[in-house]
Amino acid sequence: MPSVDDDLSSGLDPEEFSARVFGTAAPRTGAGLELAPFRGVRFVPEVAGDPASVTMPPYDLIDEAAALRLLAEGGHNIIRLNLPRAAGETYDAAGRRLRRWLDRGALAVDPEPALYVYEAARGGTVLQRGLIGGLGLRAESDGVVLPHENVFPGPVRDRLALMAAANANLEPIFLVYEGGGDAAGVVDGAVAGAPLMEFDADDGLTHRLWRVTDPGLHARVAADLRGKQALIADGHHRYATYRALQARRHAAGDGPGPWDAGLALLVDSTRYPPHLGAIHRVLPGLRPDVALDKAGQVFTVTGFAAEDAALDALARAEGPAFLLGGGDSLHLLTRPDPDALREAMPPEHSPRWRALDTAVLDHLLIGGVWGVPENENAIEVVHDDPSAAIARARHSGGTAVILNPLKVEDVLAVAGGGERVPRKSTSFGPKPRTGLVLRLLDRDGPQEP
Repeated sequence: MPSVDDDLSSGLDPEEFSARVFGTAAPRTGAGLELAPFRGVRFVPEVAGDPASVTMPPYDLIDEAAALRLLAEGGHNIIRLNLPRAAGETYDAAGRRLRRWLDRGALAVDPEPALYVYEAARGGTVLQRGLIGGLGLRAESDGVVLPHENVFPGPVRDRLALMAAANANLEPIFLVYEGGGDAAGVVDGAVAGAPLMEFDADDGLTHRLWRVTDPGLHARVAADLRGKQALIADGHHRYATYRALQARRHAAGDGPGPWDAGLALLVDSTRYPPHLGAIHRVLPGLRPDVALDKAGQVFTVTGFAAEDAALDALARAEGPAFLLGGGDSLHLLTRPDPDALREAMPPEHSPRWRALDTAVLDHLLIGGVWGVPENENAIEVVHDDPSAAIARARHSGGTAVILNPLKVEDVLAVAGGGERVPRKSTSFGPKPRTGLVLRLLDRDGPQEP
């Protein structure tokens, strides 16, 4: 991989940048899927406060209103480390705060290396259960850790600045794999005991954490995972940041170290299939009337007055379909013009890729008839909640595009074929809670076995 700083500032488009940062070259640091134990850093409730008040959803789900609410809930909320700019602080200040919280006992380092079992449940139903550890970083060409989305340099540059300042992984990424092996037995054995931590959060879920410290169990997990392949479900920009930091440290002559892994939750999808939701778009600079007029040139348009009826119609639609909102009414787009679709879609991609709703949205609508640039400023995203996307569009005077979720089998097939779905195509969940366990990157620090 070329110089990381060059990559992050060279103005590459997302496809070129992703190819470089996910990597086909050095550093090569291992083989096979690996999830290593580490000495986790966790909040101490007696000092920091209730876990529900110091943890948060993943950073990229936090808007300004949510950030202000989290900052108001308590002085030790993880947002002060993971999104310090929400409090008007620098990343260097966040790094100093992390060490200060360790010194003052608000955070503590677990006494021995562990893998952590994480569970999210609603009522008596377990929605997700998996292992948290240090994921061995692998070049995409190794076929071990599969990204399914491209990434932009800007968010990677942002997370790299924070990760370097904190010298820590502050939140896990989320991966799924087809398991059913011995690692499942290790997880089952752990949850038979009392959890290390258990609390109800404002997301309506109960979050639980167990610790697995037996080296014999670590060896069983390692042996089971070695021949497996994992799909990045959530956290592409953070995984790219792991790779960028790894390359930076190796280029500096640091050699092997804790930067050769990144904090991750690995879920056996055969036992706990993930929920796959949609990621809706908001285009604040595109007026709803302009969007509708241009979209009507290539789609069949059906108007709706009621949101529930419009969403039901979208869910029943076959083929590429989108719901436009932002004005006083909603409009369903279906049956794209075959000639316009054929001309807009990149021929180098597979037929399965060209049929993805998000691919059609990006190439036929956003980049085609609307001519909106593909960048973080022109296109906002809202995970799962169509009503929130529509409300945001109305507030800004822009246009919301509501999508149906992709199918898990399509995402797996596209990634397995060496392609990536368009950026922000998938919202896998439930996503792991941020702040349950952190991982330090000090070479001689407490994360080392």
